[in-house]
Amino acid sequence: MANEYDVIVIGGGPGGYVAAIRARQLGLTALCVEKESVGGVCLNWGCIPSKALIAATGLVEKLKHAEVMGVQSQGVSIDVAKMQEWKGGIVKKLTGGVSSLLKGNGADIAMGTAQLTGSNTLKVTGNDGNTTDYRANKGIIVATGTEVIRIPGFEPDGKTVITAREAVSLTEAPKNMVLIGGGIIGLELGSVYQKLGTKLTIVELTDNLLPGTDPDLVKVVEKKLKKGGAEILTGAKATGCKVSGKTATVTVDIGGKEKSFKADKVLVAVGFKPNSKNLGLEKVGVALDERGHIQIDNKFQTNVAGIYAIGDVCGTPYLAHKASKEGEIAAEVIAGHASERDWKAMPAAIFTDPEIATVGLSETEAKAQGKKVQIGKMPFAASGRAMSVLETDGFVKTIIDAEDHRVLGVAIVGPEASDLISESALAMEMCAFAEDVALTIHPHPTLGEAVMESFKHSLKEAIHVMNR
Repeated sequence: MANEYDVIVIGGGPGGYVAAIRARQLGLTALCVEKESVGGVCLNWGCIPSKALIAATGLVEKLKHAEVMGVQSQGVSIDVAKMQEWKGGIVKKLTGGVSSLLKGNGADIAMGTAQLTGSNTLKVTGNDGNTTDYRANKGIIVATGTEVIRIPGFEPDGKTVITAREAVSLTEAPKNMVLIGGGIIGLELGSVYQKLGTKLTIVELTDNLLPGTDPDLVKVVEKKLKKGGAEILTGAKATGCKVSGKTATVTVDIGGKEKSFKADKVLVAVGFKPNSKNLGLEKVGVALDERGHIQIDNKFQTNVAGIYAIGDVCGTPYLAHKASKEGEIAAEVIAGHASERDWKAMPAAIFTDPEIATVGLSETEAKAQGKKVQIGKMPFAASGRAMSVLETDGFVKTIIDAEDHRVLGVAIVGPEASDLISESALAMEMCAFAEDVALTIHPHPTLGEAVMESFKHSLKEAIHVMNR
C-alpha cells in the first residue's frame, strides 16, 4: 500500500495534533486526519474563542466600575462585530500555527472523514467525495473528541436556538437569553453576553449550578450572576420551545408549576457526548462503555491491538490539556518508550466570573474517602493585590490530611484562578506537604500570596487571616 505511515491519528484537536507531532519527534512517520478544522473544537469554537470574548467583555465591565480608582470611563462601549473580528483573528492565527507545527515537524495532514476498515487500516473520504486508503504499521490513535448533546424540543436552528458553536460568533448581544443548562459552557458564554447587557435566565435541572463543583466556590459565581441581573432556576426542567419570527418562548417546569420565558436567543448547553459513532469501531471490535466512550488502559491501548484512543472520546473530564498529555503518552508508547498515565491529579479551570480552578480532591470527596481533613482558607478580600486590581471576590481553599499534612486538594475561586492553580498542581505531583508550600516565600504584593496564606491557614499558622 502506497499510503503507509507508522502512526495515523484520527482527529486534529488538542490531543490529535499533539500526538502526531510527538510521534514525529520520536522518529515515526505520522499522518493526522481532520474532517473539519485543524485545532478541533478547542481552537475553533471552544476554549480559545470563548476566552477571548470573556477577556474583552471583562475589560469593559472593569472599566465601567473603575470610578472608585479615579478612572473616568463614561461612554465606554463595545462593538460586538469588531470584537468578533478580533476573536476570529486569534483563531485563524492559532489554527494556522497548528498546521505549520504539524508540517514543520514532518507530519502529513489529510482533510476528510476517517473510518476504520481493520485494526491497522482506514479509509478517508475527502470533501470532494474521493476515498483514499491508508495503513498504520505501528498504531492508529483515535482522537475524535466530543459533540454537543441535543435534547428533544430544542433542536438548534443556528439562529434563535443555538449551541456554543454559534454563541461564540454572535455579532450583536441579544436582549434576552435563556440558558438551558447551568454548567461550564452555559455560564462562561452567558456571562459574556450578560456583560454586554443581555438579561439571562438560567435553567438548570439539578439543584445547583456547575454540578460536581464544590458548592463553596459556586456560591461566589452565583452571587455575581444574580448581581448582574440573572434569574437562576435550579431544580427546573425546560419542557418546550416555540420559535415565532426571531423570538423563542421557553416553557419550564419548576416544582410542578409551568412558567414561560421569552428570549431572542436560547443557548442549549447541556453537555457533550463522545464522537465514537460512524468510525468503524464496532466493525473492528473496539470496546465502548454505555455512553459510547472508548475503553482504554493506562497506555491508552484499546482492547484491539494497534488501536489507541485519547482525549474526550475516552471519557471525562473533558479537558484539552488532558487530551494533549494523553496524546504525548500514546505516541511514546507506540514508539516503544516506557510511558503511561501516571499523574497524581488533573487541574481544571472554569472561566466564569470570577474564575474557578481546582486540583485534587474536594473537601466532600476527601471526607467521603474517610480522610480526616484540615481546611485552610484565604479570602481575596484580605489581599492587598486583589484590592488594588478591584478583584476581591472569592478565596483560596486548601484541603490537607490532618494526620500527616499531605496536600489532598486545592480549590480557588477568584481573580486569575486558572493561572494560580498550577502551583498547587505541581505540589500534588511532587507529593508535597502543606509545609512545603507554606514555607515557600511568595513575592509581595501578588495574588499568589493568597495560595501561601491558605496553606498556612490549614496549619493554623496564617498571619493575614484569623486561624481557626
